Amino acid sequence: MMPNSSSITEFLLLLPFADTRELQLLHFALFLGIYLAAILGNGLILTTVACDHRLNTPMYFFLLNLALLDLGCISTTVPKAMANSLWDTRTISYSGCAAQVFLFPFLMSAEYFLLTVMSYDRYVAICKPLHYGTLLSSRACAQMAAAAWGSGVLNALLHTTNTFSLPLCQGNALDQFFCEIPQISKLSCSNSYLREVALLILSGFLFLGCFVFIVMSYVQIFRAVLRIPSQLGRHKAFSTCLPHLAVVSLFISTGIFSYLKPPSLSSPSLNVVVAVLYSVMPPAVNPLIYSMRNQELKDALRKVISWTFFRI
Repeated sequence: MMPNSSSITEFLLLLPFADTRELQLLHFALFLGIYLAAILGNGLILTTVACDHRLNTPMYFFLLNLALLDLGCISTTVPKAMANSLWDTRTISYSGCAAQVFLFPFLMSAEYFLLTVMSYDRYVAICKPLHYGTLLSSRACAQMAAAAWGSGVLNALLHTTNTFSLPLCQGNALDQFFCEIPQISKLSCSNSYLREVALLILSGFLFLGCFVFIVMSYVQIFRAVLRIPSQLGRHKAFSTCLPHLAVVSLFISTGIFSYLKPPSLSSPSLNVVVAVLYSVMPPAVNPLIYSMRNQELKDALRKVISWTFFRI
C-alpha cells in the first residue's frame, strides 16, 4: 500500500553513484569544490561592492543582489546533497523538502526577474545616458530590486502551496538530488496536478515576457553601440554588457533544456546532470563571468584581497 501525503514524513532523494562508495565520495568532493568556489566568488563580490564607494552605482547594486541570490540558491540544494553523499543516506525530512521546494523557485525566479531589471539598467546606461541618474535613482533601484525579490516570493508561494496540496500516493522517492516541484508532482495520484500545469504555463508566459524584454533591450543596446564612432567607446560599452548577456544566456539555456527537453531524453542520470547545470553551475560561474571583463571590478577585487590577506 502506497503512502498518502498525510503519512509521508520524509522523502528519498536520488543519490548518484549509490552503488559505489568511492564515486559517492568523488561526488561529495566535486560538490564541495563547486560550493566553496561559489561562496568565495560571490562573497568577494558582496564584500567588494559593499566596501568600495567607487562601486556605488546601480549596476553594482544589482550585482550585489545577484550575488546574494546565487549564494542562497546554491546553499538551498548543495549542502544536503553533499551530506547525503558523505553519510551514504538518501532521506530528507518533509519540512526540509518543503523548504527546498519554496526556496529554490523563489531564488531562481527572483534571479531571472533581477536579470531582467539589469538589462534595463544597461539599456538606460547606453541608450539614455543623460537620463540615467533620473531613471535609475537610488529609490528606483531599491524598488526594482524589491519587486524582483517580491515577485520571486509570490511565484514560489503559489507553486509550493499547490504542490503540497496534492495527494501523494506514488511513494516518496524522487529522481533528483534535491526536492523539485516536477518530481513531487509525479507522486500525485489525482488529476489535481493539472493545477500545477496551469501555474507553470502562467509562469511560462511571465518568463517569456521577461525574455522578450531582455531581447528588445539588447537589440536597442547593440544598435546604439554600433553608432558609437570611437572603437574604444564601442569596446567599453560592450564590456559592460557582455557579462550580463553571458549570465542571462547561461541561465536561460540551461533552464529551457531542463524543462523543455523531450521525454525520450529523460533519465535519472541525465536529470541530475541537467539539474547541476542550471542549479549549481551558474552561482559558481557568475562571479567569474562578471569579473573577467570588468576592469573596475577586478581592480576593486584586487584591492579588497590585498587589504584582507596582506595588511600588516
